[in-house]
Amino acid sequence: MKRPAIVLLAVLLAAVASAQAPAKLHLIDAQTPQGLRELFRASADRLPLVSAHRGGAGPGWPENCLATFEATLRHGWALLEIDLRTSKDGVIVLMHDATLDRTTNGRGPVKEHTLTELRQLRLKDRQGNLTDHRIPTLDEVMSWARGKTILMLDKKEVPVKEVVAIIARHRAESYAMMLAYTLAEVRECHALNPDIMMEAMLGTRARYDEFAAAGGPWGNIIAFVGHTATPDVELCRLIRAQGARCMAGTSRNLDLEFLQGRVTTLEPLQAGYRAVLERGVDVIETDIPRELSPWLHAGPPPAGSAKARFFKLAQP
Repeated sequence: MKRPAIVLLAVLLAAVASAQAPAKLHLIDAQTPQGLRELFRASADRLPLVSAHRGGAGPGWPENCLATFEATLRHGWALLEIDLRTSKDGVIVLMHDATLDRTTNGRGPVKEHTLTELRQLRLKDRQGNLTDHRIPTLDEVMSWARGKTILMLDKKEVPVKEVVAIIARHRAESYAMMLAYTLAEVRECHALNPDIMMEAMLGTRARYDEFAAAGGPWGNIIAFVGHTATPDVELCRLIRAQGARCMAGTSRNLDLEFLQGRVTTLEPLQAGYRAVLERGVDVIETDIPRELSPWLHAGPPPAGSAKARFFKLAQP
């Protein structure tokens, strides 16, 4: 074999090996509770992120599933928004709905099944196809997530004090946040553990005024400003002036264009997502994180960013 042919074969083999190699994980590690607050502190040094709604479900990938979470992180840096329910025997598991029917091959309320019974069920993907994936417990997810990502815990009916207790038990204040629906929940969580960050619902001026009148705590929140493709610019400005960053959801508008097949690539939607960011939003909660993350971050975070040290690539 002539030398040029050998070189060509080597190049082809390297390309095949590269294609077969598992994608690196995009890791977010705030390292400390103070680091997490710094990551979400508003500043001119903006570094937009996605929050994977229910972990980023897709074909073959069920929502609220550990394997799905890892698949999401192979495509880009992302927070993981997950949902909590309690089993009949008091174990917190991941499940969005109060019932099992839509997302598993089981039936009936989650709270009427023991963990052993829930473990026997299989999860469905977004299209309703049955997979071999199983329902994880929150303890399992908390152990897996350390050093990998930021968990956003939507507690559903789980009491605030229980969510605070499990975060403390895992010493997860640097990577687990609680979704607080009301000012009362913000106050309760902050009183129990002032190191815990929260996602606070501040989608209206009235909610902002109530929160501002109470004195925050602005340093412990990221503010969710609504499910809209046109976030309130002035509301975002007011929140950022307090030192907090803003999050908006696109799962009910822009994402649907892609998910319902009206567009087949992200390109026609890029102007819409860009407009959300330009209105003062730093984090986009999305149902299509595997498509949106690579567009937001085509490469490593800029070396000049003060927040770059929280982001890295690693082999799975």
